[in-house]
Amino acid sequence: MTTKLFGEPVRRREDARLIVGQGRYLDDIGADAYAAAFVRSPYAHARVVDIDVSPALDVEGLLAVYTYEDLTGPMAEPLPVLIPHPQLTHARTGYTLVRDVAHHVGEAVVMVVAVDRYVAEDAAALIEVTWEELPVVVGVDAAEAAVHAVHPDVPDNVAARHHQERGDVEAALAASAHTLSFTQYFERSASMPMEGKGVLARWDADDAALRVHSSTQASTSVRAAIAAKLELSLEKVEVIAPDVGGGFGVKIMHPWPEELLVPMAAIKLGHEVKWVEDRREHFISSAHERQQRQEVTVGYDDDGRITALDVLVWHDNGAYTNYGIIVPINTATQLCGPYDVPVYRARVNSVYTNTVLVTPYRGAGRPQGTFAMERTMDRIAQERGLDRLEVRRRNLIQADQFPYDWGMTFQDGRPLVYDSGNYPGLVDKLEALVDWPGLEARRAEAAGRGKLLGAGMAMYVEGTGPGPYEGAHVEVLGSGKVLVSTGLTSQGQGHETVFAQLAAAELGVPLEDVEVTTGDTRRFGYAVGTFASRAAVVSGNAVALAAKGVREKALRIAAELLEADPGDLEIDEGLVQVKGTPGASIPLRTVAVLSNPLRYAFDEAARQATQFAGPGDDSKPPIAVGDSPGLEYTDYYSPLRSTFAAGAHAAVVEIDPATWEIDVVQYAVVHDCGNVVNPMIVEGQVHGGVAQGVGGALYERMAYDRDGQLQNASFMDFLMPYASEVPAVDIDHQETPSPLNPLGIKGAGEAGVIPGSAAIASAVEDAVGRRIAAMPISPTELYDLMRSDGEQVPRLPSATGVPA
Repeated sequence: MTTKLFGEPVRRREDARLIVGQGRYLDDIGADAYAAAFVRSPYAHARVVDIDVSPALDVEGLLAVYTYEDLTGPMAEPLPVLIPHPQLTHARTGYTLVRDVAHHVGEAVVMVVAVDRYVAEDAAALIEVTWEELPVVVGVDAAEAAVHAVHPDVPDNVAARHHQERGDVEAALAASAHTLSFTQYFERSASMPMEGKGVLARWDADDAALRVHSSTQASTSVRAAIAAKLELSLEKVEVIAPDVGGGFGVKIMHPWPEELLVPMAAIKLGHEVKWVEDRREHFISSAHERQQRQEVTVGYDDDGRITALDVLVWHDNGAYTNYGIIVPINTATQLCGPYDVPVYRARVNSVYTNTVLVTPYRGAGRPQGTFAMERTMDRIAQERGLDRLEVRRRNLIQADQFPYDWGMTFQDGRPLVYDSGNYPGLVDKLEALVDWPGLEARRAEAAGRGKLLGAGMAMYVEGTGPGPYEGAHVEVLGSGKVLVSTGLTSQGQGHETVFAQLAAAELGVPLEDVEVTTGDTRRFGYAVGTFASRAAVVSGNAVALAAKGVREKALRIAAELLEADPGDLEIDEGLVQVKGTPGASIPLRTVAVLSNPLRYAFDEAARQATQFAGPGDDSKPPIAVGDSPGLEYTDYYSPLRSTFAAGAHAAVVEIDPATWEIDVVQYAVVHDCGNVVNPMIVEGQVHGGVAQGVGGALYERMAYDRDGQLQNASFMDFLMPYASEVPAVDIDHQETPSPLNPLGIKGAGEAGVIPGSAAIASAVEDAVGRRIAAMPISPTELYDLMRSDGEQVPRLPSATGVPA
C-alpha cells in the first residue's frame, strides 16, 4: 500500500450526485409496480378471532389479499433467529403475518396488493379484524414483575440470561475499602433514517428468477433469506441495495416480513410489486433499542481505583428476539471501556415486552454500557472528593498492557481482547481540547449571566470490524477504468470514496478512474453486511488485498513486455514503468488488454491482444497454468477477531434556571480508529454520531403507555435535535494502528454516539448538583428533579400494565 491517497481528506465522490437529486432510492424505481399495503395490529397484545376481507373485495383495482392462511411451506413457519446463542434459552420470533396472536402494536396481519398505493390503503382500511385483547407488559419493570407474560410459555418473560465474569466478585467486594450501589435507567429510542424500509420485487417467469431491490444493510443475507423462505435456488435470486437513505442498524435486521411477502406476491401475480414504509409504520413496526435498567455495585480504594464491579442489567428486547441478544452482549462486554477493572461480573436478563422488537441501533448496546461505567466513575469521584479526570486516569489500562485480554467472549464469539490503544493519551488530548482547567472561570462567567454551567466527560472502547469476512473484486478495463465491487452495502457512510481511495492507492491510478459498486449480488454474491463499524476494517482490507492482487498480476505481465524484473516496476498515475526510468513504460490499460489473449479483434485496443499482433513465446501457452484471462482479482479478508477503537468525549452545558432548558454549548471529541483512511469522512461520521448522541441524551424517547400504545409515533411528537440543537464539534485524532489487519485500521462509524448520554448526564449533574439517574432528561424532568429531595425518577409505565 502506497501512502498516496491513504490518509488524505478526499471529498466524498457520491455527494455531488446525491445533493442535486440524482440519487436512485427504492421509491425512485418500479414506477409501474403494483403496490402493497398492510393491515397492522392496533393492540399491543391480542388474539385474532376473525378476519373478514369481504368488504374490500369490491374495491376497484384490488388485486390480492393475503392472510396467514394463505402462507405455505417455510413462509408459514416463524421468522428465523438470526444469531442463536446458548444463553438465549427462550427465543421467540413472529411470523410474516400474524398467525393467531399479535404481540405488539404494528404487527402485520393482512397484506393487500392493488394497482397503486392509494387503492391498496383504501382496501386495507375496509378489512375487518375481530380481536380478543390480552394482558399487556410494557417496560423492564413490568417484565421483571411477570404479573403477565408476553409469551405464555415464557412465564417469567426472560428470553436470555447472559452472564460473564472475571475473578471472584463477591470476595473482591467484601475486601474493598469502599462500596457504592445505585440503579439507573436508559430509555427506548430508535433509528430514524430519512428513508424508511422498502422492497421492490420482479419475477421473471421465463427464467424462473427473482430480482429484488431492498433498502437494506445486508443484501446478500436478504437474498439468502428470500431463497430459503420461498424455496428458490440461491442463484435464481438477485438482491440489490440501491441508494439507501440511512440505516443506523434498523436495516441490518432481516428478513423483515415485507422483504418476504412482497417477493411472494410478485411471484404469485407475475408482476412487479412494491412497498415503501410510511413514517408511522416505521415508528410502530420497525426496530427500537436502548431501554435498560442497570443495578451497579462497585468496590474501590481510597484513591478511587476500582477493585470490583458487579452489574445486573434488565434489558428490554421487545416482543421478539429475531436478532438474538447481540445488543445486551455488547453492553456486558463493552461496559468496562478503557478501564483496568480487575474483578468484573456482568449479568443481563433480556426480557420480553409487548413492544416493537429490539435490534442494534447505532452504538448497539454500547451507549448503555458506557453510561453505566462513566456514571460509576463520576460517583466514585464525588464520594472521594476527587477530580473526575483524575479518577479516570488512575483506572485506565496503560499502553504497555496491550494486548489486553478480558478473559471473556465478545459478540462475534471470539475472545474479548483489546488489540492496541493509548487511553491516557486520549484523556490528555481531551483535557487540552476542552480546556478542563479553565472550566471554573467559565462557570463563574455563566453565573454572571444567570446560567448554570457544567461539564462532563465520558470514555469508551468499541469493538469494531467483526467477521466472519468480506470480499472484493477489482478489475482493470481496457479503457483504463478500474471497477471495484463488494457485497457490503452503503447507507451514506462514504464507502464509494474510501474504497476508491484504497484501490487507487494500491494500484497507483488516478482516483477518478475508479468506480465502486456495493450491495449488488449480481456483482458480488458473498458478503455479510454493514454493521458494527466494520466496513473500512473488513471490506476496506478486502478491497486493498484484491487491488494488490491486480497490481501483482499487472507487474508480472508488464515485466515480460518491458523485459524487466517485476520487482523493478512501479505503477504511477496509471502507467507501469521501470523505477527511475520513466521512458520504459506501458499504460495499465494496455496491460489490461494484453492480459486477455484474443483470437478476434473487436476494436483497435483488442487488436493488440490477438495472436499475430506481436512476437510471442512459443514455449509457453497463451495463458499460464493456474492463471486466468483479464486483469482482475478477487480476495477476501477474514479477521482473527474484532479490533477495538476508543475515544473520549466532553460536553459543556448551560442551563437556564428559569426554564431548565439544557443547551450544549461545547462538545469535544478525541477518537482513535487506528490508521485513518480519510479524516474528512471520519470527522463526518463523528459529527453525525454526536448529533444522535445529543438526541438520545436530551430529546429522543419512545413513549409507550401502559397499554403498549406508542404515544409519539410521528415527527410532530417524537423530538429530534435540529442543527440548532447540535453544537459545533471540536475533534482531535489519535492513531494507534491495529496489529490485526494489513491496513492497521479500526472502525469509526459509531464513535460519535456511544458516550453522548454519559457525557451530557455528567455535565448536567455538574451544573445542577443533583444526581442524574435516567436518560434522556428533559427540561420538565430537570424541573421536577430540582423541586424534589431525591434523584431523578424515570418516566416509565407502571409495572402492572393491563388491557384498556
